[in-house]
Amino acid sequence: MKGIKLFTAAVLGFAMIACSNPKKMAEQAENVLVACQPETLEVVAGKVDVKVDVTYPADYFLPDVYLKVTPVVVYEGGEYKLPELTYQGEKVQDNFKVVPSAGGVVSENLSFDFQPGMEKCYLELRGVVSKGNQSVDVPSKKAADGCNTTYMLVKKCGQIDYKADNYQEVLYENPEAQILYTIGSSEVRGSQLRGKSVKDFQAALKEAKENERKTVTGVDVVAYASPDGGEELNAKLSDKRSGSANKAFGKVVKDKDVAAGDVKSVGQDWEGFQELVAESNIEDKDLILRVLSMYSDPAVREKEIKNMSAVYKSLAKQVLPELRRARFIATVENKNFTAEELATLVEENIDVLDEEALLRAASLKEKDADKVAIYRKAVEKFSSARAQYNLAVALYKSGDKAAAKAELDKCTKDADVNNFYGVIALGENDIAGAASCFAASGNATSKKNAAIVDILTGKYTAAASKLSGEKGFNAALAAVLVGKYTEAKDALSCCGKCECPKCAYLSAVIAARQGKADEVKAALEKVAGNAELAARAAKDIEFAKFN
Repeated sequence: MKGIKLFTAAVLGFAMIACSNPKKMAEQAENVLVACQPETLEVVAGKVDVKVDVTYPADYFLPDVYLKVTPVVVYEGGEYKLPELTYQGEKVQDNFKVVPSAGGVVSENLSFDFQPGMEKCYLELRGVVSKGNQSVDVPSKKAADGCNTTYMLVKKCGQIDYKADNYQEVLYENPEAQILYTIGSSEVRGSQLRGKSVKDFQAALKEAKENERKTVTGVDVVAYASPDGGEELNAKLSDKRSGSANKAFGKVVKDKDVAAGDVKSVGQDWEGFQELVAESNIEDKDLILRVLSMYSDPAVREKEIKNMSAVYKSLAKQVLPELRRARFIATVENKNFTAEELATLVEENIDVLDEEALLRAASLKEKDADKVAIYRKAVEKFSSARAQYNLAVALYKSGDKAAAKAELDKCTKDADVNNFYGVIALGENDIAGAASCFAASGNATSKKNAAIVDILTGKYTAAASKLSGEKGFNAALAAVLVGKYTEAKDALSCCGKCECPKCAYLSAVIAARQGKADEVKAALEKVAGNAELAARAAKDIEFAKFN
């Protein structure tokens, strides 16, 4: 009987050992469930972050074992092992995360840096369960596929704008003559019609008629009264002077092709009064100007100024007589050099061009390298700040980035210059420096460039907001990254017939995300001729369902 009891105890002990054998966990590993968020690994700002949820069924995890799990990224070119994770059964006296025998979900947030080759990879969990001297490998569990690198399609070549010229295709000249009246009179004196002012005016009209580039489009007759003697009286006097001046115009200008246009009566000439006082050497002119700024009522102004008797004598002698007048003001259109003429002059007689003409001539050159010499001329001849900046832009766009940086360093910082420095930083992969420069710039172009930084740093919503309504590849990419595929297609519509392989590639991504197999195929056919993009497409997780 005693022998039977000993035998029974031995059997039970063996059974208990068998039940807690690590092999059991290895054999039943298929009952363990693994899920990832996101399901497909995604690279954001050069990193992959993923949450792994492992569901252990009841009675799976033995109470007296350790489980060591190593997350491993398997990809072309090798493996990348993440830090090992250790779990323990509920009876183990240690400080690791406990998994109860009753089962449950264990969650881990994993993160690793993306490495080239990981475009086509998968994440698996490798485990080793141990108890004492026993250890058993647990079958690996595939957790997720990846990695999605669509954001890396961003075009990092930021936009740099040339500064605009102020070249006017038509220049306007306003030669004028002035005739003066005696106090209280509206009669035009003959001496005034023979004076230098009228003769210069007639000469200007004659020159305009003989110059094939110039056209006199009209002459205005404007009459005034000095601001003394009362507003009502001067209004009537000004009206009479406009009539007499209009008649005198016919004697001054006998060319029938030049007719008087508007005939105006201004009345009291307070504006002219203020200008003449400001230009004069009258001792108390600052006091007079202060009165003008304090009072707007003409009667009050006149009263306050007349109260300054000594000052008023100076005004009556130096200023008021010049305001009893009428003016003939011509408008002459002067046609500037045409684009063709500018092109010829740049080659044959560049020295006749002024600053604005040089800036316009440079802008007409199709190749950036051809703009350089013209901008250098404008810098040399006029110390032009705009030409200095544009010279840097032309050098940068033509490929000489070192020379461009040297020229840009000579510029005074403004919004355009800060944006340019941001583009340089972006090209050097100095993302933080680029962001700082774009923020300092704050203009419309830097806002678009800042969206590139947002995409590179994973701020997709901010990028999409900055590029909302814009056309172009980066605007489309930003919309894709926030799931706005209709907007993405609209942003790409500007590509039209350009057959850009990169635009076609992004079109394929949009179609893939919408499950449109035929559109994916058609778009990728346009990519086939681009070796780099074709190789990418073969590995891209975006197209995994369509390969």
